Amino acid sequence: MQKLLPITSFFEGEKPGTEQDEVKLQNASKQIVQTAILRAVQQVSQESQQKEKRTNSTSLQLERGKLTKKHEKK
Repeated sequence: MQKLLPITSFFEGEKPGTEQDEVKLQNASKQIVQTAILRAVQQVSQESQQKEKRTNSTSLQLERGKLTKKHEKK
């Protein structure tokens, strides 16, 4: 089975990187992906919390309106 060369090896005149370079590149890639996932999860969580606050605020305002109308009827 033929060993695949890293994409950087396909550029003309470049020698394949060392295994150590490949490991560094893989680790950096993993870190980038992990950071991107973490940021996405944080963003979704933050948006969910904001939506919940808006929903709770709206519910509270509606409840206040109902209570006010009940008192006005008496």
